Formats: sequence, structure tokens, C-alpha cells
Amino acid sequence: MIDRVKIRRFVRRVVMPLVAGVGCLLSLSVQTASAQSVGVRGGVSVTPDQFYFGGHVETAPLIDRLTFRPNLEVGVGDDRTLVAFNFEFAYHFPSQTTWNVYAGAGPALNLLRFRGDTNPGGGLNLLMGVQHSRGLFAEFKVGTVDSPRVKFAVGYAARWQ
Repeated sequence: MIDRVKIRRFVRRVVMPLVAGVGCLLSLSVQTASAQSVGVRGGVSVTPDQFYFGGHVETAPLIDRLTFRPNLEVGVGDDRTLVAFNFEFAYHFPSQTTWNVYAGAGPALNLLRFRGDTNPGGGLNLLMGVQHSRGLFAEFKVGTVDSPRVKFAVGYAARWQ
């Protein structure tokens, strides 16, 4: 049996400050990354079986072709609601075409609401995707620990020069 008092304490002491910190980080990323991108996404996940939607911010390359791409995804279905805060890094491989392949990974903070109870959990995502120079992208993720096992999304990222 899960102790609701401990969960509430954990959410108040750990999750809420972490969410506030992520919000600050995202707002700083938007301000300092004027030549970067902001995107939207939607897709499906397995375990739990859900439809999800969300958005991301992508920074300028930190080193070489490695970018920071934090994102927020909200999943619905399978009698659950999952809010995932993903802190992912993506490496964009060199390409001579309009399509670019990228791969990455990062930790996740997952808040799962099921039958009136909200349970926080951590995870790690591994991802691979393709993105067109005009912004359209498709992404495949594999999750561990408390992250959804498999995710597939399509989306659009608006870039500024």
C-alpha cells in the first residue's frame, strides 16, 4: 500500500522544486537560444498504451553537434494520465541532404495519475529520429525504469536563424 502522506511530502519537497527549476531552465533556453527551435509533437506509446502530445525547446549546439532538447509530454489513455519531463540531449549526424538523422538520451521525471493517485517516478529515454531542414520530424524512443517502454512521435520544430 502506498503511503499518500509520503507521496505528498515527496511531491512538495522534490517534484515541485524540480518542476520549477525545469521551467526556469526552459525559459532561459528560449531567451538564450534565439537561433534555435521550439517544437510540438504528438504520438503513441506502449506500456502504458497512450496517445501523447507535447512540446520541446532545442538549444544551439553545446559541443560539436550535440544539443540540449528538454521536452514535456502528456499522455492520456489506458485509464492513466502521464506527464513526462524529459531532459534529453540529441546528437545530429552530418548530412548532405535535407533530412538529418539524430540520436540521443536523457533522464525523465514521470508523474503517473492512476485511479486518483499520483505517483512520481524516474526513467531514462534513448531516442533516434529524423528531421527535415524545414522542421518536420519523426522520433522513436525506448524508455527504462518508469518511462513508457516505447514511444513514436511526429512533430514540427520552428527554427530561427
